[in-house]
Amino acid sequence: MKERRNITRVDYTTKSVIVVCDTGEKYSVETKNVSPLGMGIVMPAGSPNIVGKDIIIVANTLIMYADVNRQVKHDDGTFTVGISARQFTPEVLQYLFTHIADEE
Repeated sequence: MKERRNITRVDYTTKSVIVVCDTGEKYSVETKNVSPLGMGIVMPAGSPNIVGKDIIIVANTLIMYADVNRQVKHDDGTFTVGISARQFTPEVLQYLFTHIADEE
């Protein structure tokens, strides 16, 4: 059976933060678009390659656990990054709640 629905991304420009799950590294980025299944992000010039990494992205009031599936460098040195949403695990949720409590 062919899927008839088409989920497209909508424009959603906001400052965001990416946390790489296995290292705890944090990067300030800008979200450009979003769907229930992923986001398009712009990382600044000089950012590391995070393709294949598990990340948590916090974009305004939206939090997504995701895999980074592509990172394309532009002429100005910035990167467009594509991510695909993952289902939260109990460990990731515990990490979020622990670190949110630490920030207060």
